[in-house]
Parts: sequence; structure tokens; C-alpha cells
Amino acid sequence: MSDAYKYLDPDYTYTDPKTGILRNLANIEDEEVLLFAESGAVTKRVQELYENPIKIKGTSSLFVIHKYLFQDIYAWAGTKRVVEIGKAGKQFFPTSHFENAFRYIDTLILEYKAIRKTDKQALSQKLAEILDHVNYLHPFREGNGRTQREFIRLLAWEKGLTLNLNPPDNAFIFERYMQGTINSDVEALASLIFELIMEQSGK
Repeated sequence: MSDAYKYLDPDYTYTDPKTGILRNLANIEDEEVLLFAESGAVTKRVQELYENPIKIKGTSSLFVIHKYLFQDIYAWAGTKRVVEIGKAGKQFFPTSHFENAFRYIDTLILEYKAIRKTDKQALSQKLAEILDHVNYLHPFREGNGRTQREFIRLLAWEKGLTLNLNPPDNAFIFERYMQGTINSDVEALASLIFELIMEQSGK
């Protein structure tokens, strides 16, 4: 689906003008090789976050997560994008207004943290709102989906809940997640999250 993305990057801030692929720490010049290397490195880092979860402090934690996941691949891991992004005719949040968006999402996170652990309906609704706004923000040049799924998973973890929006054994869940984010359908996302969240073992 990445070929549906459009980037305004006339200065080649992120891409090699000769190959057209993202500049990377290994100087890989083949897109398929880069995708394979990126997938392997990020999968390993995701597993490490499962074993050693970080505490979500606010939108600043998005950058911590992104840097952790993509540190092996991109020098700009953990930094907000400086180019505009669109997909399927839809423009993501303009970089010029990022700070306002961060402040607003931080208020949603504070509201989430105030919800009782036992109120799964309210937790699901607020997680869906946060996910929708983070997705629209799309703060990174690459890796937004993987970062936001970890961000939401870790928020759920703090309430003693598990949440996997991309389980390896159920592609339909990932498709519902994708459709919910693409269409900005908060209610569909809330319903999906409510179905998926479970209490952590031993809690």
C-alpha cells in the first residue's frame, strides 16, 4: 500500500535522488532488500519492547518508540518528519501545525490515564480516539503504523491489558484496523479494540 503515498520532498531530505529509495544506515540501494532488512530489524525491536515495555508519558513517547524500532535502519529515527505526506488523495496533518496536535493528543492521553482500569468500554473508546489522531498526525516519514500500534499497545499495557492490532494468525483484524484508520472511523476502531483487549495473565 506504500505506493499510494505521495511525498513533497523536492530537496531529497529522505530519499536518494539516484535510486529513489530511503537513505539508510546500511546504504542499501535495492528497495526489496531494504524492506526485508527493515522488517527483520523492527520485528526484533518490537519483541524487545514486549519484554521491556516503556511507560507512555505523552506524545514524546511516540518519538522514543520510533527511535527504538528504527534505530538500526534510519539515521532520522525518532525525529518528526519535515515533508508533507498524502495518501489516496488524503493529506495528513501539516508539519506547520504539529505542536498544536501534540498538545491536543497529550490531553487525550491524560483523559485515558484517568479512566478506571475496569471500564474497558471507555478505555477502548479513548484508545480509538488517540489512535485516530496519531494516525492523522503521521509524525514520521516512514514507520507510522508500526509506531502507533506499539504506542496504543503500551497504553493498554499500563492498564493491565493486552492488545495486538496486527496478530500473525488473523489478517482480518489488521484489515479492520487499516480500514478504521484510513476512514478515520473512531467507532469501528473502538469496537475492534474492545473485542481485542484482554487482561494480562496473572493480573
